[in-house]
Formats: sequence, C-alpha cells, structure tokens
Amino acid sequence: MKLLVGLGNPGAKYARNRHNVGWMALDAIGAAHGFALWRSKFHGQIAEGRIGTARVLLLKPETFMNLSGDSVRAAMAFHKLEPADVIVLHDELDLAPGRVRARVGGGAAGHNGIRSIVAHIGPEFLRVRIGIGHPGDKRVVANYVLNDFAKDEAGWLDAVLPAIARAAPELVAGDLGRFANVVALAAPAGEPKPAPPPKPAPAPSAAAPAAASATEAPANPLQRLIERFR
Repeated sequence: MKLLVGLGNPGAKYARNRHNVGWMALDAIGAAHGFALWRSKFHGQIAEGRIGTARVLLLKPETFMNLSGDSVRAAMAFHKLEPADVIVLHDELDLAPGRVRARVGGGAAGHNGIRSIVAHIGPEFLRVRIGIGHPGDKRVVANYVLNDFAKDEAGWLDAVLPAIARAAPELVAGDLGRFANVVALAAPAGEPKPAPPPKPAPAPSAAAPAAASATEAPANPLQRLIERFR
C-alpha cells in the first residue's frame, strides 16, 4: 500500500489558501481515479482506492498544519507502513507558481507540516513540492500562504492539478522521471509559450505576370520623350 498525504488546514476558510494546495492536489487525484467517499480516520479525512495496480490510501490531516505528523504516524502504524511507502504533496515557496518537483528526503525548508512529519517518521519519504512562488519579503510569508490564490493564478492551478492526477500512476510506481514529464506538459499560466514561426509567403504563380518595376525604362523613344516632358 502507498499512503498519499495532502497537506493543508481544515475548514472552509482555508480551502482555497495557497497553503492548502496539497489538499487540492489530493482531491484531484481522488476524483480522477474514482476513489470512494472521504471519511474520518487517523485525525483526518481518508479515501481508499487503487491507482494502477497499487492499493492507495489518500489522507488529508485535520490536525492543522503544524501537527500533520500525528495524522501520518497514526495511518502508518495502523497499516504497518514504512517511510518509503509515504508520498506527501505540499506547497513550496521556493518554486515558481505551477512548477512541480518530486524528491525523496531533504529538509523542511521552513514548512511546518513537513517539519512535523519528519519529527514523527524521519526524512526519507517522497515529497511532491508544488510551487506557489514567494512574495519577495519573508515578513509577509505567513500572510501570503494563508491567503487564497488570486484570480489570475486560476490558469496554472486548473492546468497543474489535473496533470498531477494524470501522472499519479507514475508517482505511485516511483517513476519520478515520467511523473515530471507528464506534469511539465501543463505549462503554468503567465509563462508565455513560444510564438509559432511565421508562415512562408506563397510562391508566385508561374502563370501570374510579374509586376512592373517602378524604374523600368519606357519601351521606345517616343515613350521616353513623353516621359521627359511630364
């Protein structure tokens, strides 16, 4: 079994926060792969199903972000799972909006949810980091992550979240290269795609007469004389 964890805070007022993009990704995965209805267990909301050939448990901790590890540890203990069985999806300030990176291990980088999980199970689990961008001033980070996505961010959200769901079989199978390729195809809004090259002008038809040159000399002496006195 694989345990997929989406990090966020419970309650309607947090539902569209940047800090809840892990929950949003987990909802997209559950909907795309036909998971059963969510129910309460392990201090959170869970849904069970299959992705590819793997049995998968989706978990959204409801302990608030700083205590996410309590929920993860409870689910792991019940199902006798190891850190290698755990995949955590979460927001990442140090990635541009819509960029997604997956890796095993590493530090918490100031993320309280990741810090809590590391404290409970160690660092050797797979993290899927979903970029939300940085506000540019560390003094406003808390306010930034606990505010809703802006309207102009809907474009990349609507592209990247379904892409993560489509790539979930590769993620669960541990094929991080293919997972990254599938998600990368969903180019974040705001990053202009290259313009298509201009189409070449159609070749002139052989039957079409060539346009007369503006400097073409008159055809005979009389015409030259007329042109001289114009």
